[in-house]
Amino acid sequence: MTSLNHVLVATDLSTPARNAAERAALLSKARDASLDLLYVANPAPFERLKQIVVPDEDLLKRALDTAKEKTHELADMLFQRYDIASGIQATSGSVVSEITRVVQDRRSDLLVCGAKGQSLVRHLLLGSTVQRMLSRMLCPMLVVKSAPRDAYRRLLVPVDFSPSSLRAIKIAKAVAPEAEIILLHVYEAPFEGSMRFAHVDQDTLTHYRNVIRKDAIEQLAALSDAAGVSGARQVVVHGDPAWRIVEQELELDCDLIVIGKQGESALEELLIGSITKHVLNESRCDVLVSL
Repeated sequence: MTSLNHVLVATDLSTPARNAAERAALLSKARDASLDLLYVANPAPFERLKQIVVPDEDLLKRALDTAKEKTHELADMLFQRYDIASGIQATSGSVVSEITRVVQDRRSDLLVCGAKGQSLVRHLLLGSTVQRMLSRMLCPMLVVKSAPRDAYRRLLVPVDFSPSSLRAIKIAKAVAPEAEIILLHVYEAPFEGSMRFAHVDQDTLTHYRNVIRKDAIEQLAALSDAAGVSGARQVVVHGDPAWRIVEQELELDCDLIVIGKQGESALEELLIGSITKHVLNESRCDVLVSL
């Protein structure tokens, strides 16, 4: 994605979804992109409710009518606050299937969702719909965690030098072209644990790690040049990628993480990568997952 032409917001009309709609409006306004709001009602709970509690054939229809009214109210608020008109669609069916269908039909460049469900500890746990969408995403997906105050100002882009790294940088530039981009590579020294078991001395281990670090720095500089962001800040740190990314988000005061979905194999494509999932759950800021 080198441009942002259409943004789709999947909303359940909750507060997190409202935050997502506001962020989408900010992005759409800045990039002159069209914006649509989509509400999907899963008919299964209504059918179950009708069977065991309320024998009412119009239950789902009334719920959809109410959802349409509230979606219109959301669109009116976005227009008044951000001066951007948005299309509205409220339908019933399988939530993930319907969102996927609309993404295809509208050729959406970005899907925006709110992170749902606050745990007893500090971090946000992803809603089930978001997790399922991540495994079937056809376009980049922005998971919004807090109410937007302004345009994104500092982006953290973790890279591993795979093809997805270059795509992530391009998406970051398209979504927030005025923001500062920080490229982060977290390296691990392969077989370091085995070398310790073999009683390799500390000086040798340090030299081994430094060689890997030097290679990572060179690769990061080359990637930066290839992506057209040679002026971007480049950070190379050692450790576990999942934890280091979240740590650097806080240390560098970033307000958006742009990360690849991970996984080039068919099996990995079925499940979102463990590092990406960890970042989505543990980070404080919004997360944009690229393809």
